[in-house]
Formats: sequence, C-alpha cells, structure tokens
Amino acid sequence: MLTKRVLVSALFAAGAIGAVATPLSSMADVTVYVDTPPPAVRVETVPEPRTGYVWSNGHWKYEGGQYVWSAGDYIAVRPGYTYVQPRWVESGGRYAYYPPRWDRDGDGVPNRADAAPNNPYRN
Repeated sequence: MLTKRVLVSALFAAGAIGAVATPLSSMADVTVYVDTPPPAVRVETVPEPRTGYVWSNGHWKYEGGQYVWSAGDYIAVRPGYTYVQPRWVESGGRYAYYPPRWDRDGDGVPNRADAAPNNPYRN
C-alpha cells in the first residue's frame, strides 16, 4: 500500500512540474471564434518603409467579450521567415481570428501544423 501511495504521489508531482514547465510558445496561435462580425477596418496612414522592418496592418482583436482596435505598427524582420498579417475569416456565420505570425517557408501553413516547415521547394 505504501508503494502505491509513493507511486501516485510521484506521478502527481511529475504532472504538476510538467504543467508549470510548459513553454508559453505552446499557447501561441490561439484561434478565437465569434458569432458577430468585426467592425469595418479603420483607415490608417502607413508611414514610409523602414529598412529591416515589416508593416503589420491595424486590425480588430476580440478581448473581454468585445472588439478592440490594435493599431498598425512596424515589426522587426525575422530573416528566413515570411510575415503573415492578422485576419478574420468568416465560415458558416462564425468569424475566426487568426493572429499575426511568422512562417518559415512562406506556404501559409502554421509551422506547428506543417509537416515540412523548412521546405525550400514548396512554391
């Protein structure tokens, strides 16, 4: 009986440590689904291009049960990656928000779901 308690305690401790040690990157790329469409995109004046940066368009996010505007901004380029703009996609009367991200091979498939994220012959 003592062996069983020790084993259960060890498994519980290992699970607790694993939950705390989970990297935050595993929580990235969360898709939000909403039943109401986002408001119209605001018109923004895009500043002059900056060397070493890519422009991220302003867009609506969904936070705390409401749409919140996120203004456009320049983001430092990541060599070897393609920047994918944030977007809302309508499907069956629901709206899915796909946050901005960096794609390793430019094929549009998120790297976490891509069987060959470094394929240089993709396109």
